Amino acid sequence: MKIRFALIGCGRIAERHAEHIKAYGTLVAVCDLVQEKANNFGGKYDVKVYTEIDTLLQCEKNIDVVVICTPNGLHAAHSIKALRAGFHVLCEKPMAIKVEDCIEMIAEAKKVKRTLFAVKQNRFNPPVVAVKDAIDKGILGRIYSVQLSCFWNRNADYYHNSWKGTKDLDGGTLFTQFSHFIDLLYWMIGDVKRAYCLTSNFTHQEIIEFEDTGVVAIEFDNGALGTINYTVNSYNKNMEGSLTIFAEKGTVKIGGEYLNELEYQNIEGFEFKNIPAGNRANNYGSYVGSMSNHDKVYENLIQVLLHNGSISASAFEGMKTVEIIEKIYQSSKQLNN
Repeated sequence: MKIRFALIGCGRIAERHAEHIKAYGTLVAVCDLVQEKANNFGGKYDVKVYTEIDTLLQCEKNIDVVVICTPNGLHAAHSIKALRAGFHVLCEKPMAIKVEDCIEMIAEAKKVKRTLFAVKQNRFNPPVVAVKDAIDKGILGRIYSVQLSCFWNRNADYYHNSWKGTKDLDGGTLFTQFSHFIDLLYWMIGDVKRAYCLTSNFTHQEIIEFEDTGVVAIEFDNGALGTINYTVNSYNKNMEGSLTIFAEKGTVKIGGEYLNELEYQNIEGFEFKNIPAGNRANNYGSYVGSMSNHDKVYENLIQVLLHNGSISASAFEGMKTVEIIEKIYQSSKQLNN
């Protein structure tokens, strides 16, 4: 049996989804408010085209999963519509830009007995998988502190004539650029108890409605301490996406541009060996995103829906990412005033 998909939103990330849908299932229909974008996308994949999500949901009753690739601020509304129409939903990151919206999405999925999948592809990065396994097995012992560095470039062209950079549809730099990194803090280290954040907009004042740089101190529920340093002002190109962990029995750093390399390890009686190479980053021409692990996302979706498998990233975990980002931004408002 092949799972049948509809795709809502025909932007750049939708191309990545369409490629994997073609490999793992069947793409039936696409939808975008912009007729030209919908037509071009639908023509490329030879599928039905819609410009209204309500019409698609009413007409395409034979689909199984609706994939949401619309702007961040519309994820909740579009996911809830698809769930109420009786379909499973795969929602791109971030799941939403408000915790209250995430709660409503989760409640609706439970009510209609459908699965809400959250895209968290960085969990599949080979060095991330290896370090997470070591943490779970107690190889590193107690974690003392962590340092997350997110140094990317997003210039004016990236935001030009786009929903990106707007408060209502984008939400903030942590939502669009670095929510996958925040997810890894939660998944690998634990929930965040407190956050203290300073932010500024240095070079995008007339371009975006929020910060382009932030410095965050965090305290985890388990007592570990952490810092997050992030910016989209890395000159000319992405520089680094890294996570360094200082623990009782060792120190380890996952680095590269997007957490794709094991850069350092010094662990008592243990060594990571033969970590496989990962997929390349999502390349959008003028900029580069996170590692392209959407194939793993779709493999997991199929395992869950057809073979009673375990979900790799639950809607609850998607909500926790949003909750942590909200804590950071709430602190930023208080400390910057």
